[in-house]
Amino acid sequence: MSTAAPQLIPTTILTGFLGAGKTTLLKRVLSEAHGQKIAVIENEFGEENIDNEILVADTQEQIIQMSNGCICCTIREDLRATLADLAAKRRRGELDFERVVIETTGVADPGPVAQTFFIDDEIAESFVLDAILTLVDAKHAQDQLDSRQEARRQVGFADQIFISKSELVSADALNALTHRLKHMNPRAPHRRVHFGEVPIAEVFDLRGFNLNAKLDIDPDFLKVDDHSHHHHGHEHAHGEHCDHDHGEHCDHPHHHHHDDDVKSFVFRSDRAFNPAKLEDFLGAIVQVYGPKMLRYKGVLNMKGTDRKVIFQGVHQLMGSDLGPKWGAAEKRQSKMVFIGIDLPREVLEQGLEGCLV
Repeated sequence: MSTAAPQLIPTTILTGFLGAGKTTLLKRVLSEAHGQKIAVIENEFGEENIDNEILVADTQEQIIQMSNGCICCTIREDLRATLADLAAKRRRGELDFERVVIETTGVADPGPVAQTFFIDDEIAESFVLDAILTLVDAKHAQDQLDSRQEARRQVGFADQIFISKSELVSADALNALTHRLKHMNPRAPHRRVHFGEVPIAEVFDLRGFNLNAKLDIDPDFLKVDDHSHHHHGHEHAHGEHCDHDHGEHCDHPHHHHHDDDVKSFVFRSDRAFNPAKLEDFLGAIVQVYGPKMLRYKGVLNMKGTDRKVIFQGVHQLMGSDLGPKWGAAEKRQSKMVFIGIDLPREVLEQGLEGCLV
């Protein structure tokens, strides 16, 4: 790695409800021979502590170097201080690592963890948030999602969802769960994992938070439409394909008992946005609803530029960037996905309509 420009350290947040298998997955990643040096930050009040099994060290030490080049820290203070400490030690050559994995406790809301990377200048100068990975326990997920908002928020924030323990449930139960997860978060791909066996390519360098990354969301983040049988190419004005409370008893009538507060919906339009109007509207919306807005992301067709505008946000923090040019034969269409808690869909849709040219 050249010493000229210090590269940002990619960071992955690993979340999921108690017992979903975060530690199993983490141990698997740490022990796999991928040749990467990884620093792991753990919230220490978990009943499953990886230190016990894979680390042999004095527990008084906050940062522990492991045999395979991984480093583990236990958070005894806040995340910001721990990250700053790690970055300083790395700059001084005291620690050698290439990326960071933060394992949150099972009941944690990943939102504040994610925000640390945007709010704090010192952290933003050293680290880049790569992605939030959420583990979902197939056997207990429906009950957890019904009863615990933290579990729903973890799904809403995810860039990638791993479903563990799927071998313990029936095919119907698994289908019902994946259907529900898709409704809550259509932008996160999900796959089943067996005892933490996940290809490393699906854990690292996902660029879930990178505005400039290749636009996975452009072709893919609406794939839910292709296999949601109640969506037939209609425009957003009546595209209720993401809410759980109206008109979508496709072929899974038993899936819809859950009126989850974490929901998603997609807005799309072939008309261009007026940049000033859109900025004013979104600014006002995040002031009012920011705490309830988990993740939102879009590829926008803006008046006055021949390039795509990529925007995304977490809670009140929002950013946008110019993407590549629209292709000559490409349909210039804005697509936005909003994932949040009881978001006022009509208010958002009417407001966005009002920002179109």
